[in-house]
Amino acid sequence: MQDITNIFSKDFFVKNIEDTKILAEKFAAFVVEKAQNTGMGTFVCLFGDIGAGKTAFSRFAASSIGVEEKITSPSFVILNEYHSGKIPVYHFDLYRLENVGIKSIIDELEQYSEGKMFTLVEWAEFSQNQIPFNRIEINIKYVSDSERTFTFKAFGKENEDLIRKL
Repeated sequence: MQDITNIFSKDFFVKNIEDTKILAEKFAAFVVEKAQNTGMGTFVCLFGDIGAGKTAFSRFAASSIGVEEKITSPSFVILNEYHSGKIPVYHFDLYRLENVGIKSIIDELEQYSEGKMFTLVEWAEFSQNQIPFNRIEINIKYVSDSERTFTFKAFGKENEDLIRKL
């Protein structure tokens, strides 16, 4: 059972897409640093309404660590894999999976939380809170057409350390 008594949270206000890019790049740099220093990957659950910026954040983060392929939303394929960057990037989208589909991939998702990798899961709310392992949750909320608030929540000490650096 996940210990939820020690959750660290930090908010970031972005004024535009360029601020989102800067935040994503800074975050990704710390993800790579964590992987190189500890051998541990980072599993990220992304929450937010349609158009809030989940895919844009993912694209900026993956690009900044050297992913050369075109980074697209995995809405119709559920998973896009990128191996050209400093560490592998696995980009999931749970939006189209129904309850049975989610249950069938929970164990697989946990495998993507181990090792030196960066895993991003859009529409993580569809996991029905069945992601019990250490992770970072990023909730993106609209403030206006161009402004957003990003709330980062850390589950696990290494993830807390990562977010504190931001």
